[in-house]
Amino acid sequence: MTKRVLIILLAALMVFAAFGFKNCGGDKGEAPPEPITLQYWRVFDDSDVFEPFIAEYQQLHPHITIEYKKLTFTEYEQKVTDGLASSKGPDMWSIHNTWLPKHESKLDPLPEDLLSLPAYSDTYVDVVTSDFVADNRIYGFPLSMDTLALYYNKDMLNSAFIVEPPANWTELIDAVEKITQIDSVADVEVSGAALGTASNINRAPDILSLLMLQNGTEMIDPEQGIATFNRSKETSTGTYFPGLDALTFYTDFANPRKPVYTWTPTMPHSVDAFIEEKTAMMFSYSYQDEIIKSKAPKMNVGVAPMPQIADTPKEVNYANYWGEVVSKSSEHKAEAWDFLMFLAKKEQNQKFVEATNRPAARKDIIKEQVEDPFLRVFAEQTLTAKSWYQPEAAKVEAIFNNMIDSVVLGEAEPEDALNTANQQVSALME
Repeated sequence: MTKRVLIILLAALMVFAAFGFKNCGGDKGEAPPEPITLQYWRVFDDSDVFEPFIAEYQQLHPHITIEYKKLTFTEYEQKVTDGLASSKGPDMWSIHNTWLPKHESKLDPLPEDLLSLPAYSDTYVDVVTSDFVADNRIYGFPLSMDTLALYYNKDMLNSAFIVEPPANWTELIDAVEKITQIDSVADVEVSGAALGTASNINRAPDILSLLMLQNGTEMIDPEQGIATFNRSKETSTGTYFPGLDALTFYTDFANPRKPVYTWTPTMPHSVDAFIEEKTAMMFSYSYQDEIIKSKAPKMNVGVAPMPQIADTPKEVNYANYWGEVVSKSSEHKAEAWDFLMFLAKKEQNQKFVEATNRPAARKDIIKEQVEDPFLRVFAEQTLTAKSWYQPEAAKVEAIFNNMIDSVVLGEAEPEDALNTANQQVSALME
């Protein structure tokens, strides 16, 4: 070996030693990740539902601690908003499927390199993309999905010689007229269905929204930024007002002058009336099943798909669900998104819907739930579920409630009530 080569080798050894030659084959010398704590706020689900998922994730990421906090529905939105404003809010939280327009500015969109929009749309039923994608950016992952369905008292239908629950609104009208019993002073003694009012009907704005959507109502014009559910539509047979027709159809069930009269503002709340067997049918979501069974365990209850317009070529159902999101103000957005994507995987999502007995939003899980005797109805309906853009969901709900009750109480004609509500929703969109 020449003297020149020896000198070069010695110099190289000195360089390697200076830069930690002993670690050049691995990362054993790297410092462990800094500990991170993520705040996760939700509503409805107790911590025991999420403890197994959090524990499994923390095994994979020991440096990450996830603190789960459940709030009541009445306080939830305001506490999250206040927390984010004071930099003490959650890193991850849930929003209702109608809340994105109101809270988009507070949210961090999913990094585009983590999941493509086509892959997201292929994974979830169509309404998810409509509700949680804005400007081609993904904002949330739903862990489940619910839809309106028909709850019916089998014994009451049997007594009226109604063999099957109504599959369309024409059949429902026939069933209501057979079941309803009215006394001599026009008070409803036995109701065929809980429909017609707002104040004592569970999720009345949802039911009316569904009727409008089924009837072909264009709820808003996104380009003009205004509500349009009072507008007319042209067909081969002439002009009609789908929103007005839906409002009139709904409120007729509380109109003593109509053959379908079956409900009054003085009736008990629809869920209570159903449990007390004062009404034969009501409309609600899958979560209502547990409530009914706990209060009336011996009631012979059936659940059927939501009635559709007779002979319609296109089924329409109504979606009600939540999506998991990341706060824009979070100091650990990457870790927060990583956890939510962990929850959204099929394996974890499957465990969640099984633990909570809820319908799924993932198409690959829906395929399995259609075999479940109870979940089948809701799982099948998710494929045709719709919702609509609501600038501030709570205010829209109040506007719809007022629209319904103003007609029922005789304070406004249906057309005037509809126009007023349309103006009020448009004002929210300005």
